Amino acid sequence: MDKPLKLGLPKGSLQSATIALFKRSGWEINVNGRSYFPEINDTSIVCAICRAQEMSRYVENGTLDAGLTGKDWIAENHSNIHVVSDLIYSKVSSRPARWVLAVPYDSNIKEIADLEGKKIATELVEYTRNYFAEQQINVEVEFSWGATEAKVVSGLADAVVEVTETGSTIKAHGLRIIHELMQTNTQLIANLDAWQDGSRREKIKQIALLLKGALLGEKMVGIKMNVSKDKLEAIIALLPSLNAPTVANLFQTEWFSVESVINTAVVRELIPKLLKAGAEGIIEYPLNKVI
Repeated sequence: MDKPLKLGLPKGSLQSATIALFKRSGWEINVNGRSYFPEINDTSIVCAICRAQEMSRYVENGTLDAGLTGKDWIAENHSNIHVVSDLIYSKVSSRPARWVLAVPYDSNIKEIADLEGKKIATELVEYTRNYFAEQQINVEVEFSWGATEAKVVSGLADAVVEVTETGSTIKAHGLRIIHELMQTNTQLIANLDAWQDGSRREKIKQIALLLKGALLGEKMVGIKMNVSKDKLEAIIALLPSLNAPTVANLFQTEWFSVESVINTAVVRELIPKLLKAGAEGIIEYPLNKVI
């Protein structure tokens, strides 16, 4: 590339999680104080930090070549960009966030049709307006700068459309969820002209590949153990793997080293079964990336 790739990183709640993800992918990003232009250990990339709500606009107009933002803000801004990859991660979990409609616990509003003629407060204004228009429900949608849940508690709105991962914050504010409008996740997006440029496209694809590898690696662990010849078939039958477990002879013995990559969700149940089946010296180790 003649010039470095201009990459946008989301400011706010996703910033720390994004920087941590890049670190697992091989890039060290150093945010100096309040600077909006952090350092990165790659001379072919220049980073800039901006709000996720504005990212797709900056990518669309060419201020940035690529960036990370939510599917929700791409829809809100009607941005004409290229979506390179879905990246499901957040500040709390590795599952998509949800934009939901919530009302006070004691409200007589039970379903979205009950909002006819009512007022809704949200940061996701355009999407919410379009959503209710498609449902042919007349509502007034008001932009909220923040503390959206408080608007309905204080009586300034009849309902809110708010983003949540677990729903706990909404419940803590005395609200109940009555409808889900959309699920959203982080996406790596590219400017259309940048995506048509060969060298920039390859750099963006490299970033997507390694970020996705790091996300998958976070959900997997490596597991290794010693197994005698007579127990080998039973152990192999227990082991899930991406393809097949790796099996190697131990030097001058009838024992084998067996190694596999498995999902973290099953490892706590699997290890006792492996021990019972005769595995010895079990080692579990983390993975930076799985590609």
